[in-house]
Amino acid sequence: MHRLTAAFLLAACAPALADDWPQWMGPTRDDHWKETGILQKFPAGGPKKLWSAPVGGGYAGPAVVGDQVFVTDYQATDGQPVKNSPAAMTKRTGKERVFCLDARTGKERWTHEYDCPYSVSYGAGPRCTPAVADGKVYALGAMGDLRALDAQSGKLLWSKDFKTDYNAKTPMWGFAGHPLVYKNLVVCLVGGDALVVAFDKDTGKEVWKSLTTPGAGLAGYCPPTLIEAGGTTQLVIWHPKKLVGLNPDDGKRYWDVDLVPYAGMSIAAPRQSGDYLYAATIGFAGVVLKLDKDKPAVTEVWRGKQGKAEGLYPVNSTPIIDGDVIYGVDTPGCLRAVKLLTGERLWATMRPVTGKDDDPDDRNKHNSATAFLVKNGDRYFIFGENGDLVIAKLSPEKYEEVSRAKLLEPTNEAWNRLVVWSHPAFANKCVYARNDKEIVCYSLAEK
Repeated sequence: MHRLTAAFLLAACAPALADDWPQWMGPTRDDHWKETGILQKFPAGGPKKLWSAPVGGGYAGPAVVGDQVFVTDYQATDGQPVKNSPAAMTKRTGKERVFCLDARTGKERWTHEYDCPYSVSYGAGPRCTPAVADGKVYALGAMGDLRALDAQSGKLLWSKDFKTDYNAKTPMWGFAGHPLVYKNLVVCLVGGDALVVAFDKDTGKEVWKSLTTPGAGLAGYCPPTLIEAGGTTQLVIWHPKKLVGLNPDDGKRYWDVDLVPYAGMSIAAPRQSGDYLYAATIGFAGVVLKLDKDKPAVTEVWRGKQGKAEGLYPVNSTPIIDGDVIYGVDTPGCLRAVKLLTGERLWATMRPVTGKDDDPDDRNKHNSATAFLVKNGDRYFIFGENGDLVIAKLSPEKYEEVSRAKLLEPTNEAWNRLVVWSHPAFANKCVYARNDKEIVCYSLAEK
């Protein structure tokens, strides 16, 4: 996996400790959990549940820094149930909420909320995990409300509304590009007048903006992503037309490559492994690029193509690259392993995603099925959409399940089944996970 500069680590994670989970996909946004002393398998009856706290609807995973857990949700006031349809907008009235819990007890410390009428498909609640840095919390809601809050008190420091400030249109599935803290900046996928905007993280003042929003004024759903290549830090943006490399300090373009997903669904973050960069999503939109060693530039290695039984095309979750193998949940809903440099498929299974041994390529049965992969040492913790947490070993040869435990019941309907579609946090030798009714904390400490 890629190495980020010391400057970025200090900026993005301060004052985070080594066992914090201060943003989406962890300290360096690569789903690597580095804590030691973690159990090898679950005890009989599952891991010890430490606490549970009520929560409203939402797809946003929690962030954990020290003894604080930060969560976002939606508190509906219209009394109408969520009716999910990939082609229909849900209209709701209610409040979006950012709140803080005690990581040891689950007791509420503070809450910040604001009125937020919804008109969005899959209208359960916010999508983006809060980003925590330097004593501040940055939370982006489903309708484009960006809030900077004091981490200790919840006091509002500054805010932006992408719809009014940048004439951005709310994407069909809401604003979902998790904010990125880099040095003194908060970088966001915005749309409208500017595709990408970098705000001063302390004042909210616009520092730079970059790229023209393609098609219908929509920006896609892919989180801003940092990589190290060509002797510098690069910011990778994937919008519904292109994969683009930018200078993260001023937004100037380095390179771009055509990569057009189905229905504008650029979702999963690009992943770097050494000299290679991989990005893919539904509609056989996928590419592996070789990163130039001497300058910010790329050359194409291979590209996905409909009708060819190769590659991995994730929908809702970002894969992990381990060595020269990509592991991730493919469009049909199966966990799949493919070779990075060729796209050759090695194996596939539904077990960690749904707990069943169904045909891994039966898309009609498991459309957009989802699981989140986190690596710890030589194994993976995989949180499936059925609410199970699985410990597994993944290799080019096979999927080996070590242990399984139920953390949560699925509460959100999708494709005529109940699912949990939120990325858990791993910190303090615990896992923190939520559905649309509760957030729970389980100990994963080795006894």
